Amino acid sequence: MQNAPVAEDDTIELPVIVVDDTVVFPSLVSPINGYNPISISAMKAAKSAGSTVIVSLARNGDEDITAQNVHHFATETALGRLIALPSGEYATLGQGRRRVEIIEFKQTSPYLIARARICKETFHSPDSILALEDLLLNLLEEAAQLDQGLPDDMLDYAILQGDQGWMADFVANSLAMPLDVRQQVLEALAVDDRLEIVIDEIDERLDRVAVHNEITGRTNAEMARTQREIYLREQMRVIQGELGDDDIYAQEIDELREQIATANMPPAVNVKAMKELARLQQTPPMAPEVGVIRGYLDWLVAIPWHERSEDNLDVSWAQKILDDEHYGLRRVKDRILEHIAVRKLAHDKMKTPILCFVGPPGVGKTSMGRSIARALGREFVRVSLGGVRDEAEIRGHRRTYIGAMPGRIIQTMKNAGTVNPVFMLDEIDKLGADFRGDPAAALLEALDPEQNSEYSDHYIDAPYDLSRVMFVTTANDLYPIGAALLDRMEVIEFPSYTEDDKLEIARAYLIPQQLESHGIGDANIRFETDALVTIIREYTYEAGVRNLNREIGAMCRKIARLIAEQKRHPKRIKPTLVNRYLGAPQFLELRANDQDAVGIATGLAWTPNGGDILTIEVSVLPGKGNLLLTGQLGDVMQESAQAALSYMRARAADLDVSSDDFDNYDVHIHLPEGAIPKDGPSAGVTLATAIISAFTERPVRANWAMTGEITLRGRVLPVGGVKEKLLAAHRNRIYNVLLPENNRKDLEDVPQKALKDLNVCFVENMQTIIDTVLLDPPEGGRLRDADQQDVEDEDDS
Repeated sequence: MQNAPVAEDDTIELPVIVVDDTVVFPSLVSPINGYNPISISAMKAAKSAGSTVIVSLARNGDEDITAQNVHHFATETALGRLIALPSGEYATLGQGRRRVEIIEFKQTSPYLIARARICKETFHSPDSILALEDLLLNLLEEAAQLDQGLPDDMLDYAILQGDQGWMADFVANSLAMPLDVRQQVLEALAVDDRLEIVIDEIDERLDRVAVHNEITGRTNAEMARTQREIYLREQMRVIQGELGDDDIYAQEIDELREQIATANMPPAVNVKAMKELARLQQTPPMAPEVGVIRGYLDWLVAIPWHERSEDNLDVSWAQKILDDEHYGLRRVKDRILEHIAVRKLAHDKMKTPILCFVGPPGVGKTSMGRSIARALGREFVRVSLGGVRDEAEIRGHRRTYIGAMPGRIIQTMKNAGTVNPVFMLDEIDKLGADFRGDPAAALLEALDPEQNSEYSDHYIDAPYDLSRVMFVTTANDLYPIGAALLDRMEVIEFPSYTEDDKLEIARAYLIPQQLESHGIGDANIRFETDALVTIIREYTYEAGVRNLNREIGAMCRKIARLIAEQKRHPKRIKPTLVNRYLGAPQFLELRANDQDAVGIATGLAWTPNGGDILTIEVSVLPGKGNLLLTGQLGDVMQESAQAALSYMRARAADLDVSSDDFDNYDVHIHLPEGAIPKDGPSAGVTLATAIISAFTERPVRANWAMTGEITLRGRVLPVGGVKEKLLAAHRNRIYNVLLPENNRKDLEDVPQKALKDLNVCFVENMQTIIDTVLLDPPEGGRLRDADQQDVEDEDDS
């Protein structure tokens, strides 16, 4: 294959192949892989035209092939036969012809074509060339002795060529120097520079080999010394045995024997421990098994087998502790007091319950576990399960593994020091599962009262009694917890706090704690109710009180600084002071519609942070009967909207709506605060009310809110979160609420202070809601006017 024709300005135009694993040198053969569509197209085009190509190294092999990602110094190359690989790539052999420098790209698609200048070799000094050649040959001979250089026949071949520039290329290519070094050699047009680059790289290689050999020598010497020490120690042990002296090893074994005797282990475990002790006694002190056996025996004697805390079964004392440390939560407290009362009467006949506290963050689940332990007089231990994915973290590793340890449960029991602590498994709904097993499944045995008296840990490899442990688990959501695990636990829900609850908690608990912790407990600081309400409504949005406590702490820090600087400080915290200290409000409530309006209805929603109002807007627009939903509606809520529209269409005649309207108008349903996802079936009746109002142009009463699931027949089904929803209506000054009839029972949970201000109406069907909240339509109307105009147009025609 002939070289490409050279233009008058010493340039050539050829397709460009971009590679990421080699640098092609003139007069040398190199394998070339076409790994991208652009280079493959260039290969095929060159073979079809019978021309050479320019082979260039990519600047970054991970990026796409572009003109900017190509080194400009490259090699004109003749390609051999193309071989298609199963991966879709092409492979061939390329023989370098001439060094070139890419000046510009004439084409970028479907493959690169570049105009390149032919590069000429230069010399700085003929004398330096000869000196550098001698130095290179000496280094290659030295490298050959260390098995790092060229074979003798290849070295002789390079010397016979008599071309120092070609020799530098040959050495860089044959020694597989790094790509960046080979590219430097290709770009070095001066032969002197080219030789210096190759010499520097070989010199660095020799230095690395020397360091490696030195480290290897030290390692071998250290191993020989260690073997010698083992031999001498064994001789010393034999000599000490002959002399009758007790060595340290024997003393340790005696200490372990005494610890096993006093550990009060079950008989089967005691037999196992003594067998391991006998095995340890027969093992040489320097054997690797010594550490494994010793570690296992240390765990056996450290775990509590019978040590227990005496339960405090005084119900009055327990109630005082729980009331002092937590506000409200009556159901939770009653369940704990009932357990204490039964334990007092039945002694140890009743099995310890497995409790699961479920609720949003910050409502006191973890702290309630600590209070239970204090009320019972037991130790409290806690394990966080969030993010645990390996089953071995729960059950432990078998002792055959290096670095094996017991699982989290046994480790925590060791820390507790008793067999009957209050054991909290925090964030049980955050457990994961992968190829290493399912930690949730590993908990089944521990949390089953029928099985946990013989709990098996892989490391301990002996039954351990967990039946006297009071397990308390916490979760934010029951959905991720498996059915089998959930079935073993008694679920107790922690409701979100109401605004009144937060006010009481702030006054009774948070403010005194923050004042004391900031050193201003004696400063007579008093938070006004309006100030606390401002913090709750405008600076927090949560179901619990964690952020409220944080914001109160921020206020206390501001006051503490003023006191420390001996400046005037406020003693009564008012709302204006809250805004000055905490900045602009972070949360603004969406205000309910305060005027009767067409197509606007107010619903009630439950969120993890409590209840909230939900404004639904519906517009009827000329169109083709499409339904448009905006405001980040979830799948369930979208289905509720479709059900509400279907109910409306089925009742069109009863509602005095023409069936043609559904084909001539589009329905646009929008829920404000579009950045917040919304889902659930409880907005069904609100959606239906707003749709009916928009079609009939009957205004919706502004001072009514509603919640309930709707069916295609207009039945109103019960929903959840009634307490939070009614409190949200009360907080937003909406005193008339429509609830499903089957939710009447849920009023027991609503605080009487809020309930006495509300007019709650219970409904069983959609017609009752229509009669209650929809006013008579005004004269005329948009749809009626449009329909009348259509009739008049038809009469005129």
